[in-house]
Amino acid sequence: MSQPNDPIDYRKDPAARRAEWFRYYSDKRIGQQWFQLHLLQGLDVQRVLEVGPNLGLVSALLVNAGFTVTTFDMLPSQDPRPDISHIQGDLTKIAASDLAGHDAILCCETLEHLPWDQVESVLATFRAAGPRHLVISVPYMGFQIDWRLYLNAVTLRSKFSFKKLNFLRRFKAEKQDPWGHKWETGYKGHSLADLEAKIKAGGWRIDRRDFTSPTRSVFYLLSPK
Repeated sequence: MSQPNDPIDYRKDPAARRAEWFRYYSDKRIGQQWFQLHLLQGLDVQRVLEVGPNLGLVSALLVNAGFTVTTFDMLPSQDPRPDISHIQGDLTKIAASDLAGHDAILCCETLEHLPWDQVESVLATFRAAGPRHLVISVPYMGFQIDWRLYLNAVTLRSKFSFKKLNFLRRFKAEKQDPWGHKWETGYKGHSLADLEAKIKAGGWRIDRRDFTSPTRSVFYLLSPK
């Protein structure tokens, strides 16, 4: 029996799934979904394991781009298409052998939902699974300025964001949501250097690092050490 704070399974409620799709995949997030594929461009990759697929937008983009896709999540697949393979399990307990057989693993906007002290072991599990590449992203709340301006004869749109002093304070986890963010980079005790130390300790080499906006995240393209 499900509990009030369990993650939501939308398989039996198409209307709720559609409402959640439009809520989550906002205009600012769409570019971030595309960026996951952009990091795979030009790499020798065909088989992709997507960890934490949510409702399946990135899965659809991957398939449309010609990749062979398997998804992994704690929930049953929320994607209505039966042709995408799915593995259901606990990311902190899954055996590396169950994740093997893929050229690349995508794990974007997922690690921050796990306790900070379990991140290194999850990265080590990915390493033991044997992919040639790993793409990860997590929220980044360190110092940054984002200013966007659009102007024509009849329209003016401006958006401004400024993050500056989060490194002086600790991240406050969402206590009412056990599946919410446990940490975010840029806060005290969770710097980029701290995260990159875990990446390297997990057996990975950093090939590329990118920052995205307006969805404020840091992306890493990794390869095994």
